Amino acid sequence: MERVREDFPILSKVMRQGASLKYLDSGATSQKPIQVLDAERRFYTESNAAVHRGSHLLAEQASEAFESARQIIASFIGAEVDETIFTKSATEALNAIAYSFGNPGSGRLCLKPGDKVVVSEMEHHANLIPWQQLCKRTGATLAWFPITKDGRLDLSNLDEIVDASTKVVAITHQSNVLGTINPLEAIVERAHAVGAVVVLDACQSVPHMSVDVKQLGVDFLAFSGHKALGPTGIGILWGRAELLDLMEPYLFGGSMIESVTMENATWASAPRKFEAGVPNMAQAVGLAAAVNYMSDLGMDSIHKHELALTEHALNALNEISGLTIIGPNSMESRGGTISFTIEGIHPHDVGQVLDQDGIAVRTGHHCAWPLMRRFGVSGTTRASFYLYNTIAEIDALAEGIKNAQKFFKVN
Repeated sequence: MERVREDFPILSKVMRQGASLKYLDSGATSQKPIQVLDAERRFYTESNAAVHRGSHLLAEQASEAFESARQIIASFIGAEVDETIFTKSATEALNAIAYSFGNPGSGRLCLKPGDKVVVSEMEHHANLIPWQQLCKRTGATLAWFPITKDGRLDLSNLDEIVDASTKVVAITHQSNVLGTINPLEAIVERAHAVGAVVVLDACQSVPHMSVDVKQLGVDFLAFSGHKALGPTGIGILWGRAELLDLMEPYLFGGSMIESVTMENATWASAPRKFEAGVPNMAQAVGLAAAVNYMSDLGMDSIHKHELALTEHALNALNEISGLTIIGPNSMESRGGTISFTIEGIHPHDVGQVLDQDGIAVRTGHHCAWPLMRRFGVSGTTRASFYLYNTIAEIDALAEGIKNAQKFFKVN
């Protein structure tokens, strides 16, 4: 662990009042190892040129680095390289799918009145609002899986919710608030039985566990680079080749065309069809370096480490009087994210007190307002763990919460 932490320069940062940084907010964005920072810098200092746009040496090297990054990332998620599309974020990737599904040019994928889109109450806004807006544009209906009191998907009415009218099921793999890992097998089986496609928000799973798109059986997947040790400004959209061929592009411009006249244009095949303009080249190279870093550590080892942290945290937090965990209170099908409330203290106040001890957590609604309403809270404090966190940081979190209770005189 000490050797791993040495790869992350920011972890040595001195915080307020001389406290050491204890970064427990990787669910929002991860920190970056020096290997990723160096990869981006090398691209800019040795190979910087617009990819796919020149015959000079720098352009060749830049294009090779960019496409090599695509191959590395595709292999990481078990995908075919031509099915792996660079976007600027997972949010853009999910919006791209929803936009295309409202475009008549997408043929049978285009929604119409009477069709249904199914999501869940635990979705991040990025995997809820695009589908809300798609339904408004097309006249389709939005439905959702409810959540049980312990933060699990309620699939008791799966066959009724995902019925013959369902065209899309868009679901998170792991909740960014609850830490719940959802049971995809039953959902995918039912969706495909009625002819629906499955869109997976994998932002909270790809960085933390082994993910193989073929084994999962989903039709589309999106994740963001900045949550996976990589740079900001880069995301991944994966889709089945036969579906990408049907979809209309959502951005237009250079590099995504096959031919252009003054009156019309035709599109290149995927992935180029969905990558208009000069892409985020250095960021793609940086994300490939992040993927290599995770692969070298081993995704199973990363997941095992996070589960040990989470189990320790659940035990420590459950001993604190007045603290309520929102979501699963056991290790069954859950990842390294824990959200909680403290009786008598607003989450923002909890976060500010913890910050005085150098403990960085997330407070608020976590871009999941419907989920907050489901549990009757205005917000929570969220601690999210990653490969560079330690048991000592978990213990510091527990002590920090007790200090907050003493400060506000609620214990």
